[in-house]
Amino acid sequence: MNRRTWLQSLLGTVLAPVSLPTHATDFEPVVPGRAIELPQDEGSHPRFRTEWWYITGWLERDASPIGFQITFFRTRPHPDSGNPSRFNPRDLIIAHAAVSEREHGRLRHAQKVARAGFGLAYAEEKRMNVRLDDWHLTTGDSFYAARIPGDDFALDLRFRRTQPPLLQGENGYSRKGPRPSSASYYYSLPHLAVAGTARIGKQESPVRGEAWLDHEWSSEIMEPEAVGWDWIGINLDDGAALMAFRMRAKDGSQHWAAATYRTASGERRTFGEKEVSWTVKRRWRSPRTGADYPVAVRIHMGSTSFDVDAWFDDQEADTRLTTGAVYWEGAAILSRDGRRVGRGYLEMTGYVGRLRM
Repeated sequence: MNRRTWLQSLLGTVLAPVSLPTHATDFEPVVPGRAIELPQDEGSHPRFRTEWWYITGWLERDASPIGFQITFFRTRPHPDSGNPSRFNPRDLIIAHAAVSEREHGRLRHAQKVARAGFGLAYAEEKRMNVRLDDWHLTTGDSFYAARIPGDDFALDLRFRRTQPPLLQGENGYSRKGPRPSSASYYYSLPHLAVAGTARIGKQESPVRGEAWLDHEWSSEIMEPEAVGWDWIGINLDDGAALMAFRMRAKDGSQHWAAATYRTASGERRTFGEKEVSWTVKRRWRSPRTGADYPVAVRIHMGSTSFDVDAWFDDQEADTRLTTGAVYWEGAAILSRDGRRVGRGYLEMTGYVGRLRM
């Protein structure tokens, strides 16, 4: 038995007893009108099926800039049975981390998965405090902190808010399709100031930079007609912030789309499904999976257009051992009329088979 087969067998042992339910109606639905309240909503929402805390950003160091991604997922395979046993698998905690270096030419990526419990894996309610073994995302008095130790790379970072939270959609109710139930509660923290250390290989350096944090929770996001999504979260150089996404149908057409733009002075505008469209400018085919990713796109929002270009092409992450998915997640440049106006991250899912939530 080779290493990959052994790992897949082990993962099957971990996940098999907690298969996902047939209907998401056993979980609490996402409905419009619920106010997002911080800081208590920074914590876990176990009555909902799926949740993630997602931080992306750019870091400056002596050698050259690097991009990074840290994501913690909490998923509840079935509604709470009421079984008080500590061995009852209420939640799975999954974590991904990656570093993008253009000189390296592809992602450095790591992943973990475990059942919640015994103080080794958990997502705390009412405050941001998520742990998976020695990986940790938490909040302090005036900052957030993430620690991701590993063999190929390590991150030890602190994040400080410089702007108010940005509520996505209708005051945090973010539609993902025509059906009202296909939605998430969703807020972002753009322009986080970052400081800490990053070790790439054996070289550790102090770093500073800027990041974007997303927190979403839901019981049913993707509609049956959708196979995946494309998403951007961009910190603009002038202090503005831009989030945009599209849900894709099997034939590649747009199933749903939305965007939120906030100026540096705080004026916020949301763009609905009829106002947002994506035009592909250039594609890249993965030599490992054969997936064909649009690594350069133009996003149209009303009368405004922005260009998004991957910092480099090969930023594909294979996370089939933890989530069953392969996706493209990488550092990107935002430009307008041929001039750079911001940096952030581009995410593309569902290009290697339909994404399974």
